[in-house]
Amino acid sequence: SGGVPLLDSAVPLDDRRLAVLENVRAAELASILGLPSDDPLDAKRRARVVATYPEMMAQPEAVIATWRGSKEALTEVAGWIVALPVERVCMVGAGDSLAVMIAARLALETTLCVPCEAVQSLEFAYYASQRVGPRTVVLALSSSGETTSTVEAALIAQNRGAMTVALTNTPGSTLDRESAATLLLKATRVGWPTQSSTTALALLLHLAAKVGVLRSEPSAAVLASELDHIPELMRETLHRGEAFAQEIAAREVDGQMYLFSGGGPNLASAVVGAAKVKECTPNHALAIQVEEYHHYNSQKADEPLWLLAPSGPSVRRARETASEARRFGGRAYAVTSDGESAFDDAADAVLHLPVVSECLSPMLHFLPAQQIGYYLAMAKFAAAEAASSE
Repeated sequence: SGGVPLLDSAVPLDDRRLAVLENVRAAELASILGLPSDDPLDAKRRARVVATYPEMMAQPEAVIATWRGSKEALTEVAGWIVALPVERVCMVGAGDSLAVMIAARLALETTLCVPCEAVQSLEFAYYASQRVGPRTVVLALSSSGETTSTVEAALIAQNRGAMTVALTNTPGSTLDRESAATLLLKATRVGWPTQSSTTALALLLHLAAKVGVLRSEPSAAVLASELDHIPELMRETLHRGEAFAQEIAAREVDGQMYLFSGGGPNLASAVVGAAKVKECTPNHALAIQVEEYHHYNSQKADEPLWLLAPSGPSVRRARETASEARRFGGRAYAVTSDGESAFDDAADAVLHLPVVSECLSPMLHFLPAQQIGYYLAMAKFAAAEAASSE
């Protein structure tokens, strides 16, 4: 009756690694104390929201800078993966970093031709690392390089003999030092995370293309060619999203709950949208996989829902989701591809984005999801100021 575990959930770390982990944990706990409050007029939160805008709009340039700075490292890591040979890829992260991994899975799995799994860092460290071994690659993303659960995931993966590759914005960080290889992001993070997500995703997509080319996968050359045009398409997307986000934010300024939904790689776009609302505003937001929306009463009357659904297999279900949203008395806003008409009579407003392969579409769909969070925050600050002056 003593409750002896059937399996160890993780490989015990040695004293050196345990000390590394304790230092990271202490620093992370201290940083939490500096986060803004949910006061509608919190000055610290407002300063960070304001700082988000120029970073958000400069994402195409950050992607280009990241690619340029990572050419040699990408080539080296791609060569290692092909030579291993890899049997499994685990992609670990927390928060926006996990969303990036969800977004990258389809491209990586297509060109590597092995199972690629996006796993939350703590879940990987404690529950999903049992079958990790020398033919496993673990990609670990943390912009700061000091996220405790992600560092722990990398350390446990190393203990099991896996090849660990860090993606981080911070040279010399713990994740950088403790990983076998590092792909560095060229991103700023004065505001809430935007560049750190898109540059990381851009690196992973380029890694997928490079590995595919080395393996002579036919789809890889097409992927690489499409990637060359992504920065200019990002600029076009940011331009199109401005008026759309501003108009809807003004309409939804009084809301308390904001819903986002998507499928496949754009479940990640929904996660990013919900994250930006939770970071930028004092309110709740939730990301729901497009099929799971239909298995509960997921939306209540007067609540808004954003559907991130480029042309592809999930569009049919996403259209049904928009119709259900309105039947529940809520509102549905769709972000989809140029030429896609599925939402024209099912959503309250539709934003069309340039057409790209679905595995690349989060590079565009992340952007209006971020813009919604920013403009909702600015609309709520204006409303709170007006109320306080009455």
